[in-house]
Amino acid sequence: MGIFDIISKMFKKEKTKIAYAKSQSVDLIELKRNPYYIVASVELGNTTTKSIITATNMDTGKTYIISKYVKMTRDVRKPKKGEEVFGETLWGVKLTREAVADMVKEVLLKSLEEAGLTVNDLHFVVRSTGVTAGFASPEEVGEMIIALAQGCMKAGIPPAKMTPAMTKDQIPKPFDKYSFLDKIIFDGAVTGVLPPTGKEVVANEMEGELVTAGIKVGCKWTNVDFRNPCMSIDFGTTLAGRITNDTLPYAKVIGNLCGLAGAIADAIARGSGKIDEKTGAALDLANVKGKANEELAREYAEEIHKYIIIKEVPKDVDRFGTVPVDPKSAEKAGTTLIGCDVGKNGSDLIKLEELGRELVEKSNIPTLMCCLDYVMSEVVRRLVELAYKKELISEKSAIGITGRAGITGKKPELIIEKLKTLEIWDSVEENVVFVEDGLALGASVMARCMNCLGTPSVPLGGVRGGGCILGLRRKWQKERGMIRD
Repeated sequence: MGIFDIISKMFKKEKTKIAYAKSQSVDLIELKRNPYYIVASVELGNTTTKSIITATNMDTGKTYIISKYVKMTRDVRKPKKGEEVFGETLWGVKLTREAVADMVKEVLLKSLEEAGLTVNDLHFVVRSTGVTAGFASPEEVGEMIIALAQGCMKAGIPPAKMTPAMTKDQIPKPFDKYSFLDKIIFDGAVTGVLPPTGKEVVANEMEGELVTAGIKVGCKWTNVDFRNPCMSIDFGTTLAGRITNDTLPYAKVIGNLCGLAGAIADAIARGSGKIDEKTGAALDLANVKGKANEELAREYAEEIHKYIIIKEVPKDVDRFGTVPVDPKSAEKAGTTLIGCDVGKNGSDLIKLEELGRELVEKSNIPTLMCCLDYVMSEVVRRLVELAYKKELISEKSAIGITGRAGITGKKPELIIEKLKTLEIWDSVEENVVFVEDGLALGASVMARCMNCLGTPSVPLGGVRGGGCILGLRRKWQKERGMIRD
């Protein structure tokens, strides 16, 4: 009996309890009545480009999703004559600074329109990109950041709303009373985690930082305390995430995740022949109804995992799972890189397409979608198992999962049951949380951290079960001459 058969039997025995933080909303009247800090998260990813408007109630520390506008990145307009292509998505969609700016402007303005808000209602805008896998150099990543900024400015966002305040006087009222800029400075730490020192070790480092922060704020809607030590896993098209320890006042990043994630599911889905063979995504098949053949789905999931490689990134590579990495810099920074690949830099994705084609020929689309649930939940189990074997996590660690390929379908239930087989925690359910829109929630936290806007009664930094670390941060900064009494 294989691992998938064991999991299936466990799954049928009892209903699994899931800590699932779904996006919460708030109406416009409430938004205007109370102190809500409103942030726009603008992200251009390999599969989707989105603008999500969030609002944080500064009295309670709870963050709400106000609106969301999403477009497929494959629909970015083609380069015009005279425009320079600076990079492309994982699926080969070519990008120019001007085309990206136009796409960003559109999604940002549409999200504001759907929220019933204007540019003037925004307090801050955070930009990020998941399109690093197709990039060849840091310069190309820099071009993307510039393009995102230009798109925001074309939408009417002033630069002051994309950069942190230097003094408390620069914080707009009434939020100045929630700022601690008169007591501490922003030193780069976000939700109590210091960024790795030295050269960037993985191209999607910012994604890992944002999703970790987003899961920390999202977990406030559940019973799971997702603070340090923790392991965040973001299943966008590419894999992002980080592992932290529990040092105070700031935790250190001791692990980073990179490689392929949703791209695995997309490749299998493209084998169905029902979506575009180059840029189609599993999302395109999500609404197909019908009865799944679970036994066949498990059988093919086991076969697919023969091609999926999950291991510590070797020291002699500069790219793993298509994502640019610097393993030597990671070693110097005391960070372990854990990667997920299919063949070498996605070379065997074509084999997953073939298996997807076989599966649909034998059964149907719902069976293929069921197979994706088994495949991606097993990716989680293998990632967590490796982190545990490398002594990067322990029974004290929380696991947080976000991203389309990790929280949809039956994946949460299957992930919980698979993690039980590792026997790390007495109660897996109390240590694992699933969060919708983790990156957008992380953008809201990033904006607050950059402006030292805190909610000491509902802390995001510090260790699981512990209190606010404001006092420890002040002491730490004083010892280093950063601040004075």
